[in-house]
Amino acid sequence: MAVAYLVRHGQASFGAADYDVLSEAGRRQSAVLGAELARRGVVPDRVVTGSMTRQRDTAALALAAAGLGEGPTEPEIEVDARWNEYDHVALLAHHYAAGDAPAFGGATEEQARAVQRALDGAIAAWVAAGDCRACERPWSRFRDETSAALAELLASLGRGGVGVVVTSGGVIAALCSRLLEVPPEGFVRLNRVIANASVTRVVSGRSGTSLLSFNEHAHLEGTAAPVTYR
Repeated sequence: MAVAYLVRHGQASFGAADYDVLSEAGRRQSAVLGAELARRGVVPDRVVTGSMTRQRDTAALALAAAGLGEGPTEPEIEVDARWNEYDHVALLAHHYAAGDAPAFGGATEEQARAVQRALDGAIAAWVAAGDCRACERPWSRFRDETSAALAELLASLGRGGVGVVVTSGGVIAALCSRLLEVPPEGFVRLNRVIANASVTRVVSGRSGTSLLSFNEHAHLEGTAAPVTYR
């Protein structure tokens, strides 16, 4: 069987001028993730990320911590934009009237929760709209692109191959909701609970593609890297 490790990036910089940068906690999470991959003996045949900075930096930090980031055996980090997250800022702007959506800024827990509540509502509306052409990347396209990216990766690995993908929570939730055949609304619930630097495993064999594990993040517990969800 081929196996794909779907990894959510480390914590991004909520409230900062540039969200698409790992926070200090996110950098620590990435290092702990790499140590966990090394502990498991994961030696990837392919490493793929989206084109977002937080995804690519998580991959580089994790590979370095796993002892795979230098030397002749260093795996190439491939970039495929299909693994990119949905545009949360655009979703908030599109699904809320001007001035109604909470600002994606500030660093307090209250502000973060307000944004999360609003984003959950915007995501639900995005999913319900299906192929809404007003969205740059409609839900139907997002779902189909991520599924195609996973299928192509698994096919390329062949029997016994190992792939590591550093992506985002929304991508992982979309793939898992499809593999579990849950209604599209279930995507929102899965998306909400995926921890930063967590590991989800998908396997492919004669019986098809199956979800082996979801949102593993016990490797963060008891370390200097906190468990975070946004």
